[in-house]
Amino acid sequence: MTLAELIERTAARFAAASLFYGHGTDNPRDEAAWLVLRALGLAFDADLERAASAADAERIERLAARRIDERMPLAYLLKEAWLAGQWFYVDERVIVPRSHIAELVREPFIARRAVRRVLDLCTGSGCLAILAARAFPAAEVDAVDISPAALAVARKNVAHHRVGRRVHLRRSDLFAALGTARYDLILANPPYVSAPAMEALPAEYRHEPRVALAGGADGLAFVARILAAASRRLEPDGLLICEVGDARRAVERRFARLQLAWPKPEVLTFQSAKTPSARRRPASRAAGAR
Repeated sequence: MTLAELIERTAARFAAASLFYGHGTDNPRDEAAWLVLRALGLAFDADLERAASAADAERIERLAARRIDERMPLAYLLKEAWLAGQWFYVDERVIVPRSHIAELVREPFIARRAVRRVLDLCTGSGCLAILAARAFPAAEVDAVDISPAALAVARKNVAHHRVGRRVHLRRSDLFAALGTARYDLILANPPYVSAPAMEALPAEYRHEPRVALAGGADGLAFVARILAAASRRLEPDGLLICEVGDARRAVERRFARLQLAWPKPEVLTFQSAKTPSARRRPASRAAGAR
């Protein structure tokens, strides 16, 4: 049996099992290819006509069975995730990296900014903090999370990517442990799943830590705290990028006075005033000033 045949056989099993995707792939064939190639220690561009041994097929069969029977995200089975072309270690202590913010960090409207200090809120695996460190080689990055378990995973990734001199991991409930620090760029992928949506999550998502997903009754508990503090935590002309999932309409209703931009339907940006004096004006006038 070739690798190609093993992939197709596994993909057929996945398709018949009515799995839910969204942790790195969106279809059975890609999921099967990821499983076969990476479980066998191969690159994604490996020759698919090479033979798969009986031991290889048995290993894939065991992992495929767990994917189906336990509805376990493949990222957890393989202990890896890919984001913006970069490899990250993951396990069930963190959500599987999939933030839309990763794509935005490389966009010109962010990449051309003069960034000396970055804050990554709810860092989880540390993926966004690491991508920010790579995008801004001269910047110092604070990466915070309330979960000690998540920070342990983030430490693995910071070490793997060799950015430990510039990425500083800290336990903090959002801004609580950061003193009066201000930042040129704040990235936030907070818990934003509403209570009703939490109850309806597919089985695959229930393997992820609840603390990293649940955003309160309307999903905006953490988003609201971040937006409330943003102008005080950003340097003049600083930028907040915050992921909110499908809550755009709810955010726009609740924070109508803020001048928010939406580079993606799931991601908002808020830019602080260009001068400190403007930031000291009443919130009703200064919020979101550009």
